[in-house]
Amino acid sequence: MVSSNGNERMADYQISLVQPEEYRAVETLVRDAFWNVYRPGAIEHYLIHVLRGAEGYEPALDLVMERDGVLIGQSLCMPAEILLDAGGVLPVLCLGPIGIAPAWQRQGFGKRLLDETIARAAALGYGAICLEGNSAFYEKSGFVREDSLGLRYRDDDGSMAPYFLVRELCAGYLDGVRGVYGPPAAYFVDEAEAEIFDAQFPEKEKMRLPGQLA
Repeated sequence: MVSSNGNERMADYQISLVQPEEYRAVETLVRDAFWNVYRPGAIEHYLIHVLRGAEGYEPALDLVMERDGVLIGQSLCMPAEILLDAGGVLPVLCLGPIGIAPAWQRQGFGKRLLDETIARAAALGYGAICLEGNSAFYEKSGFVREDSLGLRYRDDDGSMAPYFLVRELCAGYLDGVRGVYGPPAAYFVDEAEAEIFDAQFPEKEKMRLPGQLA
């Protein structure tokens, strides 16, 4: 249930809009959640910092999850577009980053936060959400791979991109749509600037681990 102040309350957690005074705490959470996951270290905490100052930033979809007064998760969406083969663009959302603090991962909180993000995006009138992520997790919340739609991922070589996933928020919104999706320009952050930003946080060991993408 979502209350009049924009909060969703359940027995053991609360989802609400992030407040400016929480920005650094959220950045720290995101840093911890993604550290050494996709690369040695992380850039996602810098990404969320950049997105909050980017054109099109949607504060109504910048969410935090708390349990017993402790910040345990965050989710953010940005407006994006599908470039239609027939010309023009179709508005969609780009989801991410979405993260859960390491101590609270694999306990179902990520899916609860994702599902609430989807519900709020639909209530705001958005037609679809696109993302890059693990299909095993996101398919549980209705996301499908590109091979079931007429969409392609930008810069793809023509083969299926298994990390590119889409979910309609309005039934039929993507019916007959053919086009190319790519994240908004703000998602392509400068890695050198990300390193400078990361120096503001406590030092953590960067490790090269199996499965990392960079």
